[in-house]
Amino acid sequence: MIIDVIIPALNEEDAIGKVLDEIPKSLVRNVIVCDNGSTDQTADKAQSKGSIVLSSPRRGYGSACLTGIHWISDLPLQDQPDIVVFLDGDYSDYPEEMVGLIQPILRGESQMVIGSRALGQRESGSMMPQQIFGNWLATTLIRQIYGYHFTDLGPFRAITWSALKDLGMTDPDFGWTVEMQVRAAKKGLICSEVPVNYRRRTGKSKVSGTLKGSFLAGQKILWTIFKLL
Repeated sequence: MIIDVIIPALNEEDAIGKVLDEIPKSLVRNVIVCDNGSTDQTADKAQSKGSIVLSSPRRGYGSACLTGIHWISDLPLQDQPDIVVFLDGDYSDYPEEMVGLIQPILRGESQMVIGSRALGQRESGSMMPQQIFGNWLATTLIRQIYGYHFTDLGPFRAITWSALKDLGMTDPDFGWTVEMQVRAAKKGLICSEVPVNYRRRTGKSKVSGTLKGSFLAGQKILWTIFKLL
């Protein structure tokens, strides 16, 4: 199967090279780095590693992901991938675990796979208490409202391209991951999770690193869950 990777990135010059070096090259066709208005050398470093670098100046995690999706959509049909993997550019995930992440799709058992940090090993300090609580609350609400059991809203995930196109993703910022999972539940996609490990990110978080960012992210996540009812 053809696998493309989308990496949203904002000021990740110290991390992006390590992320790209550890992506299994034999597994992946295109690595698409969506530069979300970086003011450092993120784009140059990604390009030097052979990635496709797209400019996504409208700030927002979802905006960067949508830029990658639109680029793939513009490819001729015969060149579009079978699977898209989303991976953060801050080196908090372990890119080599992509091999295990996609296995449920390759076996025909799933259409979307979430890399669950809750099921894997987390380095001390890699997730703030408000992140852990927010994940628990959001996944509990998804289970109670939509009947789907997730343990995490982890950004490291794989989905078939056909399913991703059908979801009609729109969220431009903090609600991106939960929107994908809620839309997948509403569409009746076959979803699964695999354990993934998680470490402290390189550099400061743009969201969970501040109380304001954490509050806004939590508010948006809850709003997204209920708006899609």
